[in-house]
Amino acid sequence: MTPPEPSLLLRRFFAVVRDRSSQLAMSDEHEQVTFAELGARVRRVAAALERRGLRGKRLALLLPQGSGWVEAFFGALASGATVVPLSHLHPEAEQRGFIAASRAEALISSRYFAQGEALADALPMHTLEELRLGSRGEPNGAATTEPFPPGNSLAIILYTSGTTGKPKGALIHHDHLGRLTELLSAAWEVNHTDTLLHCLPLHHLHGLGIALLTALTSGASIRMFERFDAARLFSAMERATLFMGVPTMHKLLLNALDDADEDTQATWRHNAAKLRLVTSGSAALPVSVGERWRQLTGSYPLERFGMTEIGVGLTNPLAGPRRPGSVGLPLPGMQIRVVNEHGEDAAPGEPGELWIAGPTVFAGYDGDPGATSASFEGAWFKSGDTAAWEAGGYCKILGRTSVDILKSGGYKLSALELEELLRTHPDIADAAVVGIPDETWGEIAVAGLLLVPHATLDEASLREWAKERVAAYKVPRRALSFDDFPRNPVGKVMKPTLKQWITERLAKPQNPPHLEGP
Repeated sequence: MTPPEPSLLLRRFFAVVRDRSSQLAMSDEHEQVTFAELGARVRRVAAALERRGLRGKRLALLLPQGSGWVEAFFGALASGATVVPLSHLHPEAEQRGFIAASRAEALISSRYFAQGEALADALPMHTLEELRLGSRGEPNGAATTEPFPPGNSLAIILYTSGTTGKPKGALIHHDHLGRLTELLSAAWEVNHTDTLLHCLPLHHLHGLGIALLTALTSGASIRMFERFDAARLFSAMERATLFMGVPTMHKLLLNALDDADEDTQATWRHNAAKLRLVTSGSAALPVSVGERWRQLTGSYPLERFGMTEIGVGLTNPLAGPRRPGSVGLPLPGMQIRVVNEHGEDAAPGEPGELWIAGPTVFAGYDGDPGATSASFEGAWFKSGDTAAWEAGGYCKILGRTSVDILKSGGYKLSALELEELLRTHPDIADAAVVGIPDETWGEIAVAGLLLVPHATLDEASLREWAKERVAAYKVPRRALSFDDFPRNPVGKVMKPTLKQWITERLAKPQNPPHLEGP
């Protein structure tokens, strides 16, 4: 039997380290690192992890976003370990939940990062500082990472919301990521002349695979920001060519531009015009926002369709026409179907579920063969998104097949997860969460509540309570109390009707922040 090819992702990365050694790979809040320096650091971390017996183990990764994060990530992959990226945006309880669900056996963090130190009792911690230095007597300068892990071995586990409301770990192999970077690099012509502005979270495929890994394995430089900052991004555009964001970021950048003084506006417009490519994903881009960006940069932002489970399946063309509201054409190398309710390929204009097959489609959900089986029809992954073919082979996403998955600010939220959380509040008898369209966020989560008798609750205190239990971006932005929810004969909440009720209530000029029970 022919042995599997070694990791395409690592082969691409180390080819750039070899060929572009003196070029700037990354800059962040603290330092600038060349590809040669980054490659040497990655090899050192990989060797240290191997010597500690962590080859083939699942390693949680929790570090600030920057060159150290990238060093630890590639070092873990090169050692043969599987990475479970955790987010500093999540409260400790959620981080511990992901550690338990993933069955991670160790944590890579920093002795200077309080969130990592807080998890030291959950599993053995290896600090980046220790991995860089090695232990006493360990060689660390000439460490090698070859042979690379096989391309069909597990590289990362990324968590995504499902219709059950429980996070599911998507199993993604080395070559899923390698092929993703290869396809996007070709489609978007990413190369060593590019500089990417990066402020996306690295525990999502958008920030990790589509942005960071595609740029680095194509020889592009990255200017990394720990968090979104409109003024700093506009200033950095003067020396950049690429910006990848979510619709909320694009809208907030425009808001900052509108609020700036005349001289600052002129500078920021000059800088933005230097970007050769602006992409938008993770949610639908409002056409009005896209048109403003066209005025700013000279071209409409490139929209594409991606998911944790499939990478990127469709993209508007780099050089051809980009259609507002469309996710474009099938990415070369990927296969796309729109399947109607009869299980047949839909005619142009006919809505159906978007199915995807190709070399970037994930291996399944960790420890959940039932969910994996339900998500596939043979080699085809069933996305749960409703779509339709348009003229010229372009594809338009019409919305989520399920009303219980919301997209807000580039994040995918589970209404069921939020409802379960809200029901644990002592003043809440029942909860139903729906998504309401919003120009800035795409959708906002709004909670309909049934309060216990005689209870009173205000939205501000409820939001603070929720922020202690889930990430801030998951917390419903509004909450309204009702006497009861619209229900069908078996008692199930009819969410389309509830959404209509909430929309009507929010449109009224007076909406008191205080909620009262019956």
